[in-house]
Amino acid sequence: MARVCSVTGKRPVKGRSIIHKGQSKKSGGIGLQLVKQTKRTFKPNVQRIRVRTASGAVKRQWVSAKAIKAGLVEKA
Repeated sequence: MARVCSVTGKRPVKGRSIIHKGQSKKSGGIGLQLVKQTKRTFKPNVQRIRVRTASGAVKRQWVSAKAIKAGLVEKA
């Protein structure tokens, strides 16, 4: 099962990790150059917790830490 928040809809997103090298202009160099970009995924902080639904039932769901802190779900 994918790690997707059932409340906010947060999911892993793709991006790049950028690598720079060189000496900064301030310290006498010609500045930082872009060397390489590698693909990576940014994964949300999603945790599986027991949540009380509106009908009163208890279900296990994947919920992001941000939603838990904000009080968007009621923990059972």
